[in-house]
Amino acid sequence: MSMNTTSRLRVRAEWEPYDTVLIAWPHRDTDWAPMMDEITECYLNLARAIAVESRLRLLVVTPEPDHVGQLLKDLPPERLIVFKCPTNDTWTRDYGPISADIESPRSEAPDQDVAEGGSKANERTAPAVLDFQFNGWGLKFAANLDNMVNLRMLHAKLLKAKYIPRLSFVFEGGSMEVDGEGTMLSTTDCLMSLNRNGIVTEDQLRRYFSEALGIHTLHLLHHGSLKGDDTDSHIDTLARLAPGDTILYVKSYRPNDCHTVELEAMEQELMSLRTRKGTPYNLIALPLPDPIHDSNGDRLPATYANFLITPSTVLMPTYGQPDNDRMAHQMLEIAFAGRRVIDVDCRPLIRQHGSLHCPTMQLPAGSLAI
Repeated sequence: MSMNTTSRLRVRAEWEPYDTVLIAWPHRDTDWAPMMDEITECYLNLARAIAVESRLRLLVVTPEPDHVGQLLKDLPPERLIVFKCPTNDTWTRDYGPISADIESPRSEAPDQDVAEGGSKANERTAPAVLDFQFNGWGLKFAANLDNMVNLRMLHAKLLKAKYIPRLSFVFEGGSMEVDGEGTMLSTTDCLMSLNRNGIVTEDQLRRYFSEALGIHTLHLLHHGSLKGDDTDSHIDTLARLAPGDTILYVKSYRPNDCHTVELEAMEQELMSLRTRKGTPYNLIALPLPDPIHDSNGDRLPATYANFLITPSTVLMPTYGQPDNDRMAHQMLEIAFAGRRVIDVDCRPLIRQHGSLHCPTMQLPAGSLAI
């Protein structure tokens, strides 16, 4: 990466404008093989929910482009991009490109249109995508194909934004929450996992993310986890940043639930955090769903925090629990008053230990060559 000394990198908040959502379609060489009909219907519902936002395109990576194109034939052709690409799995949040802006003074900025997202008046921005190493959540699962998706898009000349490789560092998109102004929220369980980077101090993390992502405030949570979570406490399952210095977080209202003590400790940590202005965050609690178990009786990591923010909607996972689904919906309507909240049944997704945010990744205008 080459940027002059006055340029800086700014990682975009999810609620900033974007025009494309990246997903990877499930196929029979993934863990979805035993439930292809059910998960295909789930992905069709997800695609339809994304399509409600008329400004969004859908970028689908799949080894079966003709088949997927047929399934999605009802989408307007200009809003669908199908890219032939092998994948191990479908969790693009964790291996897809992370969007950022290269911000430079106008006199030194590249000759490009100003990107969406609202930079300062005396600055110009150029879109960039960052590509980190993905190792299957700490070497738990095969990731050789997923880790190549961004490079395959680059070599196919599908990516237009400046490609910034960070492949010497293991990092997943689901482990970060950013506000677009230099603040990042994450967890020590994930970022300090020895089977990722072997980092053992928080100071090392702060220095790395300051240099690699332009993060000046890194809030690290030491508490918070969900049974059945393969990601080592990804922040997008626990607590999410939102506009207006707001954090939505998971709270257990059942005293005897095995998560209650740990989530209460996380809540206390969130209460102690301060914004860049020195004020407490506005905290909004999302209910922990009632327990959902797999066929072996093991608890699955269902969470309402795993929502996707689009330019005019919020796509929210539901789990067939009317009271909890309704309460979570209402909390999201409060946090995102200018957006429509759309429910998407994610019971098929949770059977593979993920939910709605996990298989999606947003890309702003200027990221793609088409």
